[in-house]
Amino acid sequence: MHKLSTELQALIEKECRGKAHIKLTVGTLANGQKTIKTFGATGEIPNENYIYEIGSITKTFTTSLLAKYVHEGKMSLNDPISKYIDGLDAHYYPTLIRLATHTAGYGYLPASLMDGIKLLFLPLLQGSRNNGVLPECLQVDADKMKMLLLENKKEDKDYPWAYSNFGIGLLGYAIGQVSGKGYYKTMNDFLTHELEMPNSYTGINSSKNLRGFNKKDKDIGNWNFDNTIMASAGDISATADDMLTYAQKHMNEELPYLALTHQKYATVKVDKSNSGLAWIMTGDNNQIIVHNGGTGAFDSLLVIDKQEKTAYVVLSNYLINANKLLTSVLEDMKKSCLAV
Repeated sequence: MHKLSTELQALIEKECRGKAHIKLTVGTLANGQKTIKTFGATGEIPNENYIYEIGSITKTFTTSLLAKYVHEGKMSLNDPISKYIDGLDAHYYPTLIRLATHTAGYGYLPASLMDGIKLLFLPLLQGSRNNGVLPECLQVDADKMKMLLLENKKEDKDYPWAYSNFGIGLLGYAIGQVSGKGYYKTMNDFLTHELEMPNSYTGINSSKNLRGFNKKDKDIGNWNFDNTIMASAGDISATADDMLTYAQKHMNEELPYLALTHQKYATVKVDKSNSGLAWIMTGDNNQIIVHNGGTGAFDSLLVIDKQEKTAYVVLSNYLINANKLLTSVLEDMKKSCLAV
């Protein structure tokens, strides 16, 4: 059984202190063995396979499914998104590879500047992301999607890397069109049958999902992406155990098409890391792949070291200092390689 480093455990306990309803789960994978610990306000508590919103880690699932379809010849990374959306004009529209690597030119949000400011700064004012309610700027249905595409024309070029929920939302829509089943059913089938994650699914199940809480310990519930094309950018719910199963499949590239998601396609100039298909990659030969996520009151982090065959997942139903945790996790990996 893997033992968390003293520094990491101290940071986790500090994050939990004073949060009356917190359930922060840390899962590690080393030498093929899983270790899962859950922490509450007073320290370690029994792990009950809690189901969390994983937020933007969902993007890596969307690009994993895209890679499967590319591998099977159903889609091409060089296809323009307009191939999969009826009702657009003959203008250039970004390719799937540019959407999957955040180089299509759309930026963080498709909506107005004011909507973006509200989404980014409300957490500072409220202690939660939009008080647990899906922000209006993420409520993009198929009609609004087409309008935004028509109103935000792009050039045929690689734009500088700029994180885009809208871009990944477009990919999910396209995948649903190709499958003929829509995003939700297609992704649920993928989670269950291909990725072998029996306790994970799209959206929210009110009888299973943990509730989210803000810094005042107020129950603010869950984000609901129903009927939005943005679901494929952030709507999956999962357990730590399932996330480690997912990590192992990527770590070992057990499904041949997953290797496609780990190739370098773009550079993230902010921190000099690289972009795979949604994944952020760092380390020698880009062997460490990372993604984090956040919804109304949930934070999540997944770090995989493909070379050392180790992984960490952190899931919380309160907002936490994800950047500090990421730094501590990477240090823990570097020092001990998750020695068991």
